[in-house]
Amino acid sequence: MSSTATTSDEIVHHTSTFFSEILSQSDLRRRIYAIFRQKFSYSDQNIVKQLNIVTEALETVISTSSNVSVRSSSLRLSEKLLNSYTKTSFSSFLLCLVYFLSNSPIEAAFSLLEVFYDDPCLARSEISPQVFEELFLRHFVRVLEWYNEQKSRILSSLSKDSGYDSDDHSICVESVGVSCTTLLSKMNGNQALELKELERDYEDVLDENCRVFVWYFKEVLENADENAVIDPPSVVLEIIDREDEIEDADEVVEIDTDGSGLKNGRYNPIWTEEEKYVSRNLSKFPSFFPERVSMKVLTNLGSLKRSAASFNKDCEPEPVAEYSFSSSDSEGQKEEMDQNRTSLESRQSPSRMIELANTTDSSCSPDPDMTDTDNLPGEGKHKAPRDFVCPITSYIFDDPVTLETGQTYERKAIQEWIDRGNLTCPITRKKLNGTQLPSTNYVLKRLIARWREENFSSTLVKSENQHQESEQSFSNGMPPASPDSVISQATIDGAVGELRHAIETLSMSEILKESETAVLWIERFWQEANMQAEIQTMLSEPQIINGFVDILFNSVDTRVLRATVFLLSELGSRDDSVIQTLCGVDPDVECVVALFKKGLLEAVVLVYLLKNSAISFIDMGILDSLFDVLGKKEDDFVKMCIKPQSASVLLLKQILGSVDEISISGALGSFLSDEVIENIVSSLEAEWHEERFAAVSILLRCIQEDGNRRNLIAQKAELATLIESFFEANDEERFQIVQFLSELVKLHRRIDNEQVLHIIKDEGTYSTMHTLLVYLQTALQDQRPVVAGLLLQLDILMKPRKASIYREEALDTIISCLKNSDFPAAQIAAAETILVLQGRFSYYGNPLARAFLLKRAGLDKTDKSMMIKDHVMITSQNSTETMEEENAAEEWEKKVAFALVSHEFGLLFEALAEGLKSTHAKLHSACFLSATWLLDMLTKLPDTGIQGAARACLLKQFVSIFKSAEDVEDRAISMLALSSFIHEPEGLHDMTLYVKDVLKGLRELKKSSVVASEVLKSLADGNDSSNEMWIHKELYQEDCSANGEVLSIVCFKDKIFSGHSDGTIKVWTGKGSILHLIQVTREHTKAVTSLTVSESGDKLYSGSLDKTVRAWDVDNGGMQCEHVYDMKDHVNSLAIANNVSYFIPYGAGIKVHSLNGASKLLNPKKYVKCLVLVNGKLFCGCTDNSIQEIDMATGKLSTIQSGSRNFMTKANPIYALQVHDGLLYSVSSPLDGAAVKIWSASNYDIVGSVPSTLEVRSMVVSSDLIYLGCKGGIVEVWCRKKLDRIETLETGTNGKILSMALDSDEEVLVIGTSDGRIQAWGLG
Repeated sequence: MSSTATTSDEIVHHTSTFFSEILSQSDLRRRIYAIFRQKFSYSDQNIVKQLNIVTEALETVISTSSNVSVRSSSLRLSEKLLNSYTKTSFSSFLLCLVYFLSNSPIEAAFSLLEVFYDDPCLARSEISPQVFEELFLRHFVRVLEWYNEQKSRILSSLSKDSGYDSDDHSICVESVGVSCTTLLSKMNGNQALELKELERDYEDVLDENCRVFVWYFKEVLENADENAVIDPPSVVLEIIDREDEIEDADEVVEIDTDGSGLKNGRYNPIWTEEEKYVSRNLSKFPSFFPERVSMKVLTNLGSLKRSAASFNKDCEPEPVAEYSFSSSDSEGQKEEMDQNRTSLESRQSPSRMIELANTTDSSCSPDPDMTDTDNLPGEGKHKAPRDFVCPITSYIFDDPVTLETGQTYERKAIQEWIDRGNLTCPITRKKLNGTQLPSTNYVLKRLIARWREENFSSTLVKSENQHQESEQSFSNGMPPASPDSVISQATIDGAVGELRHAIETLSMSEILKESETAVLWIERFWQEANMQAEIQTMLSEPQIINGFVDILFNSVDTRVLRATVFLLSELGSRDDSVIQTLCGVDPDVECVVALFKKGLLEAVVLVYLLKNSAISFIDMGILDSLFDVLGKKEDDFVKMCIKPQSASVLLLKQILGSVDEISISGALGSFLSDEVIENIVSSLEAEWHEERFAAVSILLRCIQEDGNRRNLIAQKAELATLIESFFEANDEERFQIVQFLSELVKLHRRIDNEQVLHIIKDEGTYSTMHTLLVYLQTALQDQRPVVAGLLLQLDILMKPRKASIYREEALDTIISCLKNSDFPAAQIAAAETILVLQGRFSYYGNPLARAFLLKRAGLDKTDKSMMIKDHVMITSQNSTETMEEENAAEEWEKKVAFALVSHEFGLLFEALAEGLKSTHAKLHSACFLSATWLLDMLTKLPDTGIQGAARACLLKQFVSIFKSAEDVEDRAISMLALSSFIHEPEGLHDMTLYVKDVLKGLRELKKSSVVASEVLKSLADGNDSSNEMWIHKELYQEDCSANGEVLSIVCFKDKIFSGHSDGTIKVWTGKGSILHLIQVTREHTKAVTSLTVSESGDKLYSGSLDKTVRAWDVDNGGMQCEHVYDMKDHVNSLAIANNVSYFIPYGAGIKVHSLNGASKLLNPKKYVKCLVLVNGKLFCGCTDNSIQEIDMATGKLSTIQSGSRNFMTKANPIYALQVHDGLLYSVSSPLDGAAVKIWSASNYDIVGSVPSTLEVRSMVVSSDLIYLGCKGGIVEVWCRKKLDRIETLETGTNGKILSMALDSDEEVLVIGTSDGRIQAWGLG
């Protein structure tokens, strides 16, 4: 164990102490916030804005004493936001504060450790140095010892070089008393660099160990066993030389190395189909870009032996790195590579020639990373004073800055020092007050300029201009001199001569190696000479372009191919004639595309410049390669005229925008993958505005293809750059941006939509709302509703109840477009915009207005309502979130509806009424749904005083739609609109004028919609002549007197069944005014006294005086007997429930007979005349006028009405019983002036009576009416609610009405009489 173990209590204690200090000092918090914000670049300002929201919330929680629920809610929301943001050290720090305020110290400690892991230097020096000292530093003793040992070693060498003769101890002691400036002044170049590298290594070691111990501390915190001791890890002392690392950016490319196809010394092209592939690592080949070299190497460059054949004898470039071969490489391959290297190296580096021509110093100094190349300190009599030289770069100052410590540094050098996390002065080691650098030291800068003028104004620099072949590499570190220098111009002319020679070789040579070498030389010259304009014409000649194409056809060297593609792309982007030359021959285009598909991804730029047709691109199958380019990082490619990722996005946009649905349908699935969409979303922040607009176009197409994709896009998209690019866009691009933003606010969660709206409103330098308002004035007619819709949403989000210029303009635009019949497309867009404003969407972004209106109309079982179920299923993660989401959706509906209906006193209703008159189906449908939604919302809004205007515009039209609608859903939606008018007296009065028009439709909807029942009830209550609503019309009658009396009738499965006294059962179907007989059966031998449907509603049963009960299976063809049950007694008034039959036998009581054979007698002391069975309760009407209730579960008998035993008076039996809506209706002779009495079925209280004076023998009750069948062939119709007579129906005979039944819709009444007639009436 390297050091003592740390316990979880110690970690929590030290971190909690730190948190308490932070929370108690607002100035300290603000300073830490500022430090974190400075770490973000300009491109990350969106992240900063997000985190600023959390900081404001936290400051509110810390500074105010809000109640516990508000505080808890704020912290919970802050935690959720931070977890949804991109993880940074700043977000981790804020998260630890949230956890600590939430009384979760362990979670807070975990988050603080994340800060130490993400940015250890910042954490230990600026954020929490005390936590670093208490927790980390005690484990780092070995690191400190190592640092002191290395520093002592360096100072020891300094002592020896300075002539000191002392031991290590004296050196260390002496070094303490000597200033850092003095020490540095006594160091040579190697020693100073070594000390600087030690400082960097020390910081790196500390960083690495901080990360190692973060994992250790996390393990301690997670340890559940308090007795277990976890040993700390060993410290890391490995030094990584960062500057010696050379990144290999080349990738493995599959190429053809089969030499069987050689022709004229050239290889077969790598894009041919017959090729064989091997993996070839390009790291074997020398990079022809300048490599970054360690400072150690640079200080020793003077010791290298160099050839001076071509250039200044004191200044030579470093040699090209040797080819490296694996042990498996053949000797032939090595020899071939050596020859190729010799051919390549036989030419001078163009940059080297020009750089040497521009130098004014005979010395050869390297180019450090951060120095300007004209700031060499010089030697000899022109050696710069020490005060003019930066101690970090050892070069003359170009932009000197003097820190508060008194030390002066080159701005770029000290800025990089600070950017690496160092917050101390490099020389004095004193801590800096901040990271902001002071302004330039202009006094020192003028002194340096004067010194240069005095020392270099008359100096003549001589340089040889002849070309000599030697092994050369190119260096970009030489300082430029005056462009007027004669020697410079001569050397440049020599370089251009070399370029001409390379061009000639490319176009004339038959040797592939020579041509390849020429390409590499030309490419280097282009990159380094900065003379593109001058050599553009030389390289754009058709024969030169053809030479490049020959290379593409024949070379297998990936470096050469990449260089060729680079040059052709650069030339083609500047000169259209180059593209015309390439496109002149189809194989040239095919070759470039083939190289691209084989892995030369940079070729995508050239493919884009070729401007080929989109269909040909699909035929060539380049989509996968385009997606591969999008998946790469920018650093994976060389710098080109167009970024490869940008070219890919533009090509994808061209393909999607130019190809028909059939051609692209097979490829659209690839566009919809998460990876591709995320890559395209990143292009919304591209620097090139064409790329941003192409990305918008692609993403819009993806949303149209799969609406589910908008959720991912909304989650990943950063909109600030896109919104700011609105000003540089043309009209088409501007509308695409508006369309894109409008699609992003069609998410299935209302809360998410409002978050996106906030982002749209707040992002960008300029006001988004003002930008949209200005654009609204110039947009095309059919585009204006979409712009107005987005503007209106932003305005309602900000000021839901206050009118503004934005709202006025947006609503005026929507209304004017809706009324403008000259532009049907604009009318449709305006009506659909209103539906979008409702704010409810499916997971795929489709408006749910229709589905929600159907739900509100009571049609929950329609297919369209499945959209709602899907919507609810997705959003209902838990009940709390579901409630919050629904509340947010309802609140948004109210805000939008209020803004729409209150504008210009309901002017929108007038526009919608005009749209409803349109013959255009799409416009009519959108206006129909929009108007219904707004009318329905009027019932939920405060009284705005515009109900009268809405009624005047829309009532008549909705009555017409309701009356003529064939689709049940359209009828239900129009009914919902009509229901909004009955909530006020004037509207109810106007509705009663159209009772005859809507009555039939309402009755049809009544069985499936509660709203229809409510409308009917309101119309009946509010109509003075409500009897008109219940007028009956005779439909049909049949004479069945041949079969005797019609003892029983029942309606079941759209059929009518009649039981006759001769044992016949007839099956009828009624269509229009004709009753069709479809079956006659006579399986009973005596009168069929009862026809009943089981309580479960699945079977039809018949009871007869032949002492049997038969079960019937009913289908479209008629009925078939399934089973015969022997009851051993006459069967009257049959009821069936749970395979048990209840009937009145020949004698007293009620017989209960199980269909499996068991039986018993109930109420044996009473002679029962009628019975009814409802929900396990058996009600008995007896011959003595008594009524009993028997609970079948308990057997308990209760008396509702006592019977009369007066033998002097005529018997007064109960002829019929019915139970409806908890009320029991009984029929007897009207001795007391009321033939029907109404009882409460729960407490047996009498609640009313029907004052009929006729002799009633049968009865049936509907939801609204009571039908009484009387002697003399009369049927009385009474209002069930008002208990007044509505109508009297006459059969035309004197026979008694023995049986009655209603169809399932309660629209048709069927009766059977004692003289064998069957007759039916329907509601008019």
